[in-house]
Amino acid sequence: MSGRLEGKVAVITGGTSGIGEATVRLFAQEGARVVFSGRSEEAGAALATELGPSARFIRADVTREADIKATIDLAVSEFGGLDHLFNNAGGPTRGGIEDVTAEQFHYAMDLLLGSVIFGIKHAAPIMKAQGAGSIVNNSSVAALRSNLGGYLYSVAKAAVSHVTRLAAIELGAHGVTVNCVSPGAIATPIFYGGSTVARRREPAHNEATMRKLTRSLGNATPLHRAGMPQDIATAVLYLASDEGAYVNGLDWVIDGGMTVRGLGQEG
Repeated sequence: MSGRLEGKVAVITGGTSGIGEATVRLFAQEGARVVFSGRSEEAGAALATELGPSARFIRADVTREADIKATIDLAVSEFGGLDHLFNNAGGPTRGGIEDVTAEQFHYAMDLLLGSVIFGIKHAAPIMKAQGAGSIVNNSSVAALRSNLGGYLYSVAKAAVSHVTRLAAIELGAHGVTVNCVSPGAIATPIFYGGSTVARRREPAHNEATMRKLTRSLGNATPLHRAGMPQDIATAVLYLASDEGAYVNGLDWVIDGGMTVRGLGQEG
């Protein structure tokens, strides 16, 4: 039985941990040939080896447009095209308005917003030429509510959601869909120092931290459980598959009902 992405080519940024890694694994399982990027050469090479000839890893920093273009160019040169792009890479920011420095501002905007804009920029001509394609951007519930993310993070993610709508209008006429997912309380290494820190710790330390994290995040949702990376990966798969071909301009909130319940309410 063929997979839902059989014969398709996908690019996934930030693919070495968390939501990105889960999506890389799922896309490969569903028959896609996947090029994924990240900053950890060790983690990326290990995952590509595990997945075999259907996967390629490229070390890339998505704050650099040239690295984004190189990732997409690799998909074309290795696998002959580009059908799906998941602009996933990102990271946390800290501090309030009085703490913002120019350096922090530019880095946050490059990482969280610029990576999405330049990903779309370099994917669009390829997809337009073939008259089909899907782009999914990783936004956040922090774009929709206050106090769910750092100041710059929330501002940048709100822009990602709006860029998604603008690109959906512009590219829809060419057969290209553009959507975003807005995850809520998803248990990933980003909450306890990032994937690099997690890899340096003892496995038992990470397991204990993850158990504590999932309990804490679960308390924020009416479902009383934290979301897992696979919960987001399956949504991205739907948007990339034929089943999601008529979905365009959607901001899909996947948060276990956290934002519906509202902050400060018991559920």
